Amino acid sequence: IYLQIIIDERCGTLDKIIISGGQKLKGKVSISGAKNAAVAILPAAALSDGVCRIENVPNIRDITLMCRILSDMGAKIKLVNKNTIEIDPRKMSSSSAPCDLMRNMRASCYLLGVLLGKFSEAYVYLPGGCNFGLRPIDQHLKGFAALGAEYALENGMVKVQCEKLVGTHIYLDVVSVGATVNIMLAAVKADGITVIENAAKEPHIVDLANFLNCMGADIIGAGTDVIKVRGVKKLRGVTYSIIPDQIEAGTYMAAAAATRGDIVVENVIPKHLESITAKLEEMGVKFEEYNDSIRVYCDKPLKKCNVKTMPHPGFPTDMQPQITALLSTVEGTSMVNEAVWDNRFKYVEELHRMGAKISVDGKVAVIEGVKKLQGAPVKATDLRAGAALIIAGLAASGQTTVEEIQHIERGYEDIVEKLVNLGAHIKRVSCKTEENEVAGL
Repeated sequence: IYLQIIIDERCGTLDKIIISGGQKLKGKVSISGAKNAAVAILPAAALSDGVCRIENVPNIRDITLMCRILSDMGAKIKLVNKNTIEIDPRKMSSSSAPCDLMRNMRASCYLLGVLLGKFSEAYVYLPGGCNFGLRPIDQHLKGFAALGAEYALENGMVKVQCEKLVGTHIYLDVVSVGATVNIMLAAVKADGITVIENAAKEPHIVDLANFLNCMGADIIGAGTDVIKVRGVKKLRGVTYSIIPDQIEAGTYMAAAAATRGDIVVENVIPKHLESITAKLEEMGVKFEEYNDSIRVYCDKPLKKCNVKTMPHPGFPTDMQPQITALLSTVEGTSMVNEAVWDNRFKYVEELHRMGAKISVDGKVAVIEGVKKLQGAPVKATDLRAGAALIIAGLAASGQTTVEEIQHIERGYEDIVEKLVNLGAHIKRVSCKTEENEVAGL
């Protein structure tokens, strides 16, 4: 297994996506399960006293890593099919997560709340993930301390312990998805009632709460800024289907707009996409909304606009790079204000290679639209930046080669295949054959 992990990581680093741009996207694309929900729900299954069957799981690198982490800790993982996973946590005995895998994904920090709730202790190395800005866990630790735990940071490891978790009132200093998730996970089996104020309201917070409630938890208020968790003694195994991924849907919507195409985005919850569709409509993109799908098309030149990222229900920070790439193709001066994370404009230098005219001052990017982007060799600096470069490559003239695509594969299932089905001239060039020859396999 570990030899395969090494090969996969090396291949992911060396593999490339090659795009011959200029093709209008047309057709239908089906959206996978939400990455941000899945990476919370899979570890949450470890709190159950039975087998959990999770459906509509995206087949992406972060899910593979989370399954390997849970397996290393004693959980029995069964891949029923490409998008369905069964987790049996009844033989889990370790409260320490493997450090080599933890460093590869940000969401592995959710194991802190899970292990604290399950074993009253957790030993977890600080997680990795996308390389932009400082993403501290101080609000997570504040919540654990309020519940009665003690914590220490030693040599890159977080140690959290308690004799007993007791429900309490917690006010988050900043709106934090990660802290909201972790406190919910720790509080679900605590004694008494835990109230989380200034909680995050994202759809995947609601999905996690629904999953826990299906297992027998007592959580109300998810989706609002006040969440109440009444602790329970036991959680049962369940079958649960994850919601569609709003960011994947938004990415294909932006790609359709950038190529001035006409696509139908299927398997979506339109309500979750309102902040994205509102901005695209402001630019002149047209929509036809159905029960679980949206038609996205352009029949006239697009207009400039200004965007500011905000916590849900505002415009999502995870769509900021994609809409910046789109605005690079729109005549006029647009502004993008990143109000959630620091240093999330690293990818702009890569767009410059493609002829984009973007100046960045702190958290603000000023974009002067160009008539046509030009294909160029570029590197994905993080997950959503990689998606932005693909969008730019689809809209550009000539060939674009995107390297470091392991970032993209952390969050997008079958992105090349889905774009090919929409008429894009795109392919993934794999290094696995060469690697296998080198390894003598």
